[in-house]
Amino acid sequence: MQTIDGAWTELEVGDGTRMRAWLARPEGRAKAPGLMVFQEAYGVNGHIQEVCEKFAAEGFVALAPEIFHRTAPGREFPYTDFPVVKEHMAAMTLESIEADVRAVAAWFDRDKQAGGNALGAVGYCMGGRMAYLANTMVPLACAASYYGGQLHTFADRAPKLNGPQLLIWGGLDMTITWEQRPLLIDALKEAKKPFIDMIISDARHGFACDMRPDVYSGAATRQARSLTLAFLREHLG
Repeated sequence: MQTIDGAWTELEVGDGTRMRAWLARPEGRAKAPGLMVFQEAYGVNGHIQEVCEKFAAEGFVALAPEIFHRTAPGREFPYTDFPVVKEHMAAMTLESIEADVRAVAAWFDRDKQAGGNALGAVGYCMGGRMAYLANTMVPLACAASYYGGQLHTFADRAPKLNGPQLLIWGGLDMTITWEQRPLLIDALKEAKKPFIDMIISDARHGFACDMRPDVYSGAATRQARSLTLAFLREHLG
């Protein structure tokens, strides 16, 4: 399936702010499931735009909101600029995240192609955390989180999960430790929430980003993507 070229659109957020988002649609205008795509901390850059377009090629209406629209609208950051990115991450609150998630969900509700269809989420790094949180904030059919940073600090939200949760980790991740992951897994088990926990033992943090040659793994990306697509199709149709 071919995609319509991606393009920026703009959303109104309930707190009075406006948020850009990168939109990619499947070819044609047939009804299709919606997919929230949550960015890494470095912005809705070329990599995230390409991720949206690849999901659109698989039949999903993919929308990637610009999460730093309050503090760094329109900005992208080099992958070497994490100290600056941390300042914008620190400005995020659960309230602002929920406002953004609800704005994206409302956009999908109104969309002629995706409206009325199942809605899911996928996210990477910071976006992995966002996808999980979105699954606790709006009625998603499912969510997938790639190496979601600090997910264990939100383990108490596990009982609020709406849809099944896919968790994908790199075994060589030096950011998310082997001790942190079980804290979330145990909470999901206790809450009796359906989930899949996938660890690729020889993959590093950020392994799915081909703009980061120091950590990118084509093999791990293909394996994770295969499971992700099967998971999304199972729950979104």
